[in-house]
Amino acid sequence: MDTINNTFGKMIFNRENYSDKQLIDLYKSLLKPRLIEEKMLILLRQGKISKWFSGIGQEAISVGITNALNFDEYILPMHRNLGVFTSRNIPLHRLFSQWQGKKSGFSKGRERSFHFGTQEYKIVGMISHLGPQFGIANGIALGNLLKNEPKVTAVFSGEGGTSEGDFHEALNVASVWDLPVLFCIENNGYGLSTPVSQQFNCENIADKGIGYGMESHIIDGNNILEIHSKVSEIAKSLRINPRPVLLEFKTFRMRGHEEASGMKYIPQELINEWGEKDPIKNYHAFLKEQNMLSDEMDALIKEEIVDEINEHLKTAFAEEEISSTIENELADVYKHQNYKETLPLTKTSNIRFIDAVSQGLRQSMERFDKLIIMGQDIAEYGGAFKITEGFLEQFGAARIRNTPICESTIIESAYGLSINGYKSVVELQFSDFVTSGFNPVINLFAKSYYRWNQIADVVLRMPCGGGLGAGPFHSQTNEAWFTKTPGLKVVYPAFPYDAKGLLATSIEDENPVLFFEHKALYRSVYQDVPTDYYTIPLGKASLLQEGNDLSIITYGAGVHWALNEVKEHQISADIIDLRTLQPLDTEAIYKSVRKTGKALILHEDTLFGGIASDLAALITENCFNYLDAPVKRLGSLETPIPFAKNLEDQFLPKNRLHSEIIDLLNY
Repeated sequence: MDTINNTFGKMIFNRENYSDKQLIDLYKSLLKPRLIEEKMLILLRQGKISKWFSGIGQEAISVGITNALNFDEYILPMHRNLGVFTSRNIPLHRLFSQWQGKKSGFSKGRERSFHFGTQEYKIVGMISHLGPQFGIANGIALGNLLKNEPKVTAVFSGEGGTSEGDFHEALNVASVWDLPVLFCIENNGYGLSTPVSQQFNCENIADKGIGYGMESHIIDGNNILEIHSKVSEIAKSLRINPRPVLLEFKTFRMRGHEEASGMKYIPQELINEWGEKDPIKNYHAFLKEQNMLSDEMDALIKEEIVDEINEHLKTAFAEEEISSTIENELADVYKHQNYKETLPLTKTSNIRFIDAVSQGLRQSMERFDKLIIMGQDIAEYGGAFKITEGFLEQFGAARIRNTPICESTIIESAYGLSINGYKSVVELQFSDFVTSGFNPVINLFAKSYYRWNQIADVVLRMPCGGGLGAGPFHSQTNEAWFTKTPGLKVVYPAFPYDAKGLLATSIEDENPVLFFEHKALYRSVYQDVPTDYYTIPLGKASLLQEGNDLSIITYGAGVHWALNEVKEHQISADIIDLRTLQPLDTEAIYKSVRKTGKALILHEDTLFGGIASDLAALITENCFNYLDAPVKRLGSLETPIPFAKNLEDQFLPKNRLHSEIIDLLNY
């Protein structure tokens, strides 16, 4: 083995079994992102690109890891990992177009810089929240295990991202599930301007692996051969013996967090010290010492790369500015579904709401081999409400997966499964707990298809609602958080028949769906439900009762309150059960209101900011000439939901429904 202790960074390069060609190829791979970056910094000053996050000084990590993995293994980089993209041989003009927001980029001008992914090159781009990358990698790796494919998934983060809860949740799940993930942490000393001394209080990030029973290594992040050889060795081992490994790469960021931020907060002597450890300068010296790289060859290599950069820049600059229409933009928020309704057969059984949910879930599992259910206590225990009781015995532990208490990373893992070709259902024990996973729902699920045409084929089951004295953390009905967010579908059935059919449709749908199940209806509402598999189209309201005096528009438990009220007081009213809140059946609403002239919108959610506000606005905008009274809204009090029964009864709108109807009828 040939080694060199060169005069620049005192860096030792171990040739091991590398051929001359392999060593030169690694040099070319290192040099390409550096030369691109130098060109981008010029273009940035010229105003030809809008922003740049530099990875100068850290190229060896991206290049070494990417070249150590197989092309069909997923990599999840950050915005300082240009070497991942160039090492995957993405045509440079496509990268340049991406950075200029042009058509040949990867996101139709909807994302900047490195916030994009591409299935073609098995790269999953970051979101600015950093931490979710870890959980996505877990989901991708889980998919590989389920397929029995010996593959590794590599995910990047800086040392700052390890302070986020997603990091700890993801490492824990990866360790518990023996997922073949390389957690690659680039410790470059600063999270923007915050030094590591203010980020964590252990000596090394790698030490954190101990707490999760995880193998970890510290690697010189500026030594391309150490990185490539070590990662190649570990990846080969993981393909045979799946498990997660935490890798800490010691390196330094030689420019600002992004160019506008500068580096005044970093001591000059530290910059000088790391400048001597430059990964390209040191590797270049090693190759010359080994008589593998002459000045002439080096000049030729640089000339070829610069020519390639300039040629592809010319192509990208010549491309027209991207344009679109409102119709095209709206059409890309959701993936279009070639939906064909499955009609039920005639055989029925009188079952409860909860049984219908369980039956629909079970039959979907039987229908889709690549459907995975994840959640706390869903396996042996059968779930908090026993909906998955018996599923473990029928479908096995690989598909019915108990999870640690970590909503965020499990939701992220569901997204990773979707990237790797799986459907998943995640049971939130209570819809209240979705707050612990709010970020991936809002910023991964909802934006994914719009950002890079990647589906999030996930259903979140959301047991919700009051009336059971469960207090402020187990009783919310929080659907309005999600109807506000483009890219999510929201379903909220009131009857067993609808619950089963709409759940089946939600699972078939490749878009993300939040499926609300009111807990008070679980064991109190019975209905004759077909015993076989069937679906119900999303976005179709149900007209439960017809009348002439007013329209009551509601969903969930409100449907039963309205039915009881109208029946008890013999009120002539249309009762519309919305069933799905996104997509919304506005035509059913307008048709009814135009007939009756009066509208009451009822929901259990607190009033201000609830979906009733938007429905009232829509009715006013589209039915104003038909209205004989102002549109009324009725919701819960503007307080958290209380525990004591008398306080909860006061909070809920049920007991105010009669007076509101009378006021509207008498207007």
